[in-house]
Amino acid sequence: MATTATEKPLTIREVEIGDSIAVAELSGQLGYASSVEEVRDRIEAMQPLREDHLALVACAGDEVVGWIGAEIARHLQSAPHTLITGLVVKDSARSLGVGKQLCEAVEQWSNQKGISVIQVTSRMTRERAHRFYRREGFTQIKTSAVFEKILSS
Repeated sequence: MATTATEKPLTIREVEIGDSIAVAELSGQLGYASSVEEVRDRIEAMQPLREDHLALVACAGDEVVGWIGAEIARHLQSAPHTLITGLVVKDSARSLGVGKQLCEAVEQWSNQKGISVIQVTSRMTRERAHRFYRREGFTQIKTSAVFEKILSS
């Protein structure tokens, strides 16, 4: 357990159903509006997938101040790697080491899984996030366009 500049103990742990409200609020700060029910359903759906999926929260005392999601990507064209699927730290807890500790937890998990590469995608407009990832040792390897197709039911 580490401490942040606020001197509240910082604990990193697996996400729980009871974290749904905080995760939904933090997701909104990242620009992904989700209802508490949607987040709860996603947490429940991920639980059987824990072998290749990871969802962690950072708690300062009893308050959830950040979360990170990661999964092992297994593709035909490349070796397995960890993909950080989301990382958000509460506005009031930024620059206190929360994101760093969440990333370090993903690194430890990846090492335990025998994975030696971690990737993350970040919108081009998120320059502060890009600086953070560079400080954490990530190197930009490409720029991509993301395409989406909405399927009708």
